[in-house]
Amino acid sequence: MHWTVRRVYARDFAASSPESDMSSTSLEKTTVARWITEVFTPGVLVAGLLLLVAWHSSDTALQAVAYGLVATAAASVLPVLYILRGVRKGKLSDKHVVVHSQRRVPLLVILLSTALGTAALALAGAPRELLALIASMVAALLVAVPVTVFARWGISLHALVAAGAVAALTVIYGPAVTPAWLLVVAVGWARVRLKEHTLAQVLAGAAVGAAATGILFPLLS
Repeated sequence: MHWTVRRVYARDFAASSPESDMSSTSLEKTTVARWITEVFTPGVLVAGLLLLVAWHSSDTALQAVAYGLVATAAASVLPVLYILRGVRKGKLSDKHVVVHSQRRVPLLVILLSTALGTAALALAGAPRELLALIASMVAALLVAVPVTVFARWGISLHALVAAGAVAALTVIYGPAVTPAWLLVVAVGWARVRLKEHTLAQVLAGAAVGAAATGILFPLLS
């Protein structure tokens, strides 16, 4: 009987110990980081941004839908489908391609698809603002892809796209978008928390994305 009481007491003490609380807190932070990673994945952010800018820059709703769908297909949908196909075939680790050595071909596919989408939109007479945005995305990829492929240093695409999206919205809508930069911080924190990128890789990605759409985008518009 005394042994049973001591056993229960020891179990309860362990469950309420500081070490147990720390473990629970750590698990909660990791869960939050995974949610942030999933909700604000690059494909989703790119699609949403392109559709918004297409709507903002087009003369009619029909044009906005047409141009937005072409841009989204080229820069988001087709690359995502390619990656998901690679995951199903076992060639890629997961939809985020966390294994950096597997990123070479997917990044090249993203770059090629986005570049072709830009050319198609230009031939179709898409609004200059939309062309400038997607061209600035291509410029960002022209920096990120060689760094990842040749330097074998996994610059964070999550941070790049998040910072690029917020920078583009800031160019369009002004200081009212400033609070959205907290999203970039959250995305960067999540990638580091999950140990899928270092702080340096997250900062580098954010810098490239912000420069591409914060500087190049308005110059081309």
